[in-house]
Amino acid sequence: MALFNRVTIVGLGLIGGSLGMAARRKHLARVVIGVSRRPATLRRAKRLGAIDIGTTDFRRAVRDADLVVLATPVEDIAPLAERAAALMRPGSMLTDVGSTKAAIVNRLERTLPRGIAFVGGHPIAGSEQQGIEAADPHLFDGAVCVLTKTGRTKRAALLRVRRLWASLVDQVVIMNPRQHDRLLARTSHLPHLVACALIQATQVAPLPRAPRSFLDMTRIAKSPPELWREIVFSNRAELLAAMQRFDRQWRTLRACLTSQDRRGLQRMLARAQMKRNALDS
Repeated sequence: MALFNRVTIVGLGLIGGSLGMAARRKHLARVVIGVSRRPATLRRAKRLGAIDIGTTDFRRAVRDADLVVLATPVEDIAPLAERAAALMRPGSMLTDVGSTKAAIVNRLERTLPRGIAFVGGHPIAGSEQQGIEAADPHLFDGAVCVLTKTGRTKRAALLRVRRLWASLVDQVVIMNPRQHDRLLARTSHLPHLVACALIQATQVAPLPRAPRSFLDMTRIAKSPPELWREIVFSNRAELLAAMQRFDRQWRTLRACLTSQDRRGLQRMLARAQMKRNALDS
């Protein structure tokens, strides 16, 4: 049985397109409507099975939706949510898939009308690819989705959005928006900047190809620069704190090499190995 009658997905890139594919494959909505500014994207999404109906008319798409999912760049989520909420029926819901949460949730809890619920969401899945062509109905298989909860989050809406994601991912985790941003700064946003710095600081030539370890470490540097610029600045404070933590570790490693402290370096390498091995278990 479908969880929703009409789900509207605004933004049909990698995440929005994959969500549409997965939701339709699992019959989570009777109708999945896709919104894009480009008719070609809508045609492609329809051919790929990501949507039932495609439109460039935002008003028409959100007006009768039970749930509107905002799968757009982070800087567009709050303005689009406010625009959608003014058009939606009382009792309907909004959620998003943005990589940062605190600024979005804090703003929308102040500005949305009483009859429209918002639940912040972030499926931790994806790749360096973008666009509807990269969409995959299995993108969320084995993934974790974070949903945010504050003192103002409507419980019924949270439960319904949780049921949606529980049907698609391995685990749904609920936390407050600031905790999410702190965690993602350390595990996602910082690694992206590290990959950026590493690729800029390294010359592979004259090797005919880069070592696999280098390619693995820098793969995420292939991600869209405009998208990541806004993610980084939307989580600026938490990311700066994460960079400070990283810098302390980096300076300790440098000190070991400078002083030829083999024992100290061995301890750091062993602790890192143990901590990384624990992630696999």
